[in-house]
Amino acid sequence: MKPASPEHVVNRVTLHVEGGYSAGERLDVWLTNRLPKISRSRVQRLIADGMVTVNGRPAKASSAPPQGAEIEVTFPHPPRPPAEPEDIPLDVLYEDEHILVVNKPAGMVVHPAPGHSGGTLVNALLGRYRDLPAAGGATGRPGIVHRLDKDTSGVLVVARNEEAMTQLGRAFHDHEIEREYVALVWGNLARGRGTIVAPVGRHPGNRKKYAVLETGRNAVTHWKALERFDFLTLVALRLETGRTHQIRVHLAHAGHPVFGDSTYGGRMHGLARLTSSQRTLGRELLSLLPRQALHARLLGITHPATGEFVRFASELPEDIARVLARLRAESGRGHPE
Repeated sequence: MKPASPEHVVNRVTLHVEGGYSAGERLDVWLTNRLPKISRSRVQRLIADGMVTVNGRPAKASSAPPQGAEIEVTFPHPPRPPAEPEDIPLDVLYEDEHILVVNKPAGMVVHPAPGHSGGTLVNALLGRYRDLPAAGGATGRPGIVHRLDKDTSGVLVVARNEEAMTQLGRAFHDHEIEREYVALVWGNLARGRGTIVAPVGRHPGNRKKYAVLETGRNAVTHWKALERFDFLTLVALRLETGRTHQIRVHLAHAGHPVFGDSTYGGRMHGLARLTSSQRTLGRELLSLLPRQALHARLLGITHPATGEFVRFASELPEDIARVLARLRAESGRGHPE
């Protein structure tokens, strides 16, 4: 890529390799040590994009600048925002200069997509910050490290700088994240706890859905029953992998779809098997919950700056809590495990 033209340049910085230089030191390391507000990953990206020259010529990140060299760094304008900043309130659980942890409400899409150009978490983030890093170069997802489905509520972490983006992205990829969900599911699970191991891939007949497929990617979900009712069970779920729609697909595959999940058979599923009074209660509960009863209640990460393992938790949202309260009042006999 050619260096940015003058009209697209925010700033140019000229540095000289002189006293204190360690012979053989990589260019990206040398620059990172002298530009303390810029992460090494961003320095490497600038070098790869031709925004860094040594004695007037582009150089590689691994090259060692010679003594006396003149190094020029060009900072281009950031790409056009992927969405309009919007003044959308966020339920912030934790914030520092490296990460933001929010309690995402049900109904909020994480990033813009066809049919959801506004009102997303990204719109809210852009209204709060203007310098979030792009996810893997995807300018439409600033700060986004992972996602929750639109109608899944709960804890979500956002990277506020490129170093945090890099480290958190690697941790999610390597499954070094602790994630726990709670869900209300149809039926009574046969045992108190168990593990679902089934590969998940995109549904061959519906590109908006996923399914258990032999050709899918390995997916592991651990579950534990927390409280049993006549025809529903409250369960805790821990992800060992993080495939799209994994929990919803696994539970539907096991015959216990998430209550209220219209995509995977969780709204009217099971009503036909209930008694008349149970069916009436089931319909009432579905009217109280217009989405799947799935909540990300805990997220554990290694903080990208301190190296400390930290956990963030979120209480059950009002809609799921309201359904549980109605179940307990009706049956008078929720059965904690």
